[in-house]
Amino acid sequence: MKPKIIFFDIDGTLVSFDTHSIPASAKTAINQLKNKDIKVVISTGRAFCDINNLEDLEFDGYIASNGTYCVDTKGEIIAQHQLSKESLKRLALYLDEKPFCCEFITNRGNFINFHHDVLNSLSELVNIPIPPIKAVSEIIEYDVFQLGVFVDVEREIELMNNVLTDCNSSRWHPVFTDITVKNCDKSTGVDCFLAYFGIEKDCSMAFGDGGNDISMLKHVAIGVAMGNANDDVKAAADYVADPIDKDGIFNALRHFKII
Repeated sequence: MKPKIIFFDIDGTLVSFDTHSIPASAKTAINQLKNKDIKVVISTGRAFCDINNLEDLEFDGYIASNGTYCVDTKGEIIAQHQLSKESLKRLALYLDEKPFCCEFITNRGNFINFHHDVLNSLSELVNIPIPPIKAVSEIIEYDVFQLGVFVDVEREIELMNNVLTDCNSSRWHPVFTDITVKNCDKSTGVDCFLAYFGIEKDCSMAFGDGGNDISMLKHVAIGVAMGNANDDVKAAADYVADPIDKDGIFNALRHFKII
């Protein structure tokens, strides 16, 4: 199979957590794919406004906020999926009783309800500024595409069973999980762009490293997990590449004789 479209996660896949940059070999690979008229699309948990680390590379589209916000290369919205107002109201009541740090990805920008010490380390990890603080009662009036919920697994289960009952949770870090509307994840974004470009799923490929990439890796024709991924991500993939900092993307594309 020669893919006509390839989807790339950003953090830990295309951009190194250690260097905060894209390996030179990955840049070469992306440019070679474009020269072969293969569509290259970003698929990230980042909000679209937080995609700030792709350097001079150009892509054919962007799946942001884990599939809830899809835009073309000009930044025009192709699809968007918001959390229900009912879930957001239940969350606001829950936060009054059992407060925890929560990030809200909205159509008005990104906000948090209060500061948490772990935000500093996460901000450094992915090189994204800490969002401003705003009252939850005000935030939930906006269109909310994704939540970043700073809780452990036990609290996550409680939230999903009792509060955010029409939502999905995808954890890619021990201290927080991403929350989106149910039945919307990176695979939803993949389908959006397959339809947009008129490409069959049999001609698709994806690279990822985090728990939020599993749905995408299982959905495409060839799912590639980075060598630095967790075991559950590797188990969901068709192929395990070298780690990002050891030319994983370039070597995998060479392995499949795509470049």
